[in-house]
Amino acid sequence: MTKNGTRQLTVYIDVKSPYAYVSLEPTLSLERELNLHFDWIPLTLDIPSYLGSAKKNDDGQIVENNRTKSQWSGVKYAYKDARRYAALQNRKLFGTQKIWDSSLANISISWVSQRDRKKLPAYLMNLFTPFWKRELDIEDVSEILDILTKTNIATDGFETFINGLGRQEHDVLQASFHRRGIFGVPTYHFNDEFLFGREHLPYIKWRLTGEVGNPPDIAYQI
Repeated sequence: MTKNGTRQLTVYIDVKSPYAYVSLEPTLSLERELNLHFDWIPLTLDIPSYLGSAKKNDDGQIVENNRTKSQWSGVKYAYKDARRYAALQNRKLFGTQKIWDSSLANISISWVSQRDRKKLPAYLMNLFTPFWKRELDIEDVSEILDILTKTNIATDGFETFINGLGRQEHDVLQASFHRRGIFGVPTYHFNDEFLFGREHLPYIKWRLTGEVGNPPDIAYQI
């Protein structure tokens, strides 16, 4: 329970997930509305393990591919669905040209959470938005440092963190997710319940505000 009597919520996200991106603003809006600090935890998805992998060049031509026809269908639908909700938020969402290693960017989320929590919402938007406009290389530490600086977050010790304690904490977390029942993002976690997908936000709000009245049905909020 939090200090004001509401239940604590943990939010699992990954920078390279389009579904995490379109869930970001509505989840942050709920956090602001309720004057709470959710616990934001990075989950680095192993996408090739269940959707295969592919790579495109700058012209959009596939230059590497080990996906089945069925896997391509799933990927294309996911982007179509995510773009629909990005458009409702007036945001750009371009499909990625490869499957990125998002661990560095995700570790930076932990850095901000631990060092300057009040700036985390701004940092998340400053990190996700350019990535999904194809304007940010999330595997380049210098570009991540630029985003931290842009958000006025101290960077002294960051490179030591990402190569030491931050990486260790990240890897321990990743190894724990599946056995705890966490398989994708965004996942919302109360102590007694896991919920996958932003469509659960009305129910999450109901739980966080005291469960007054009947629980709402799921809904795809902007």
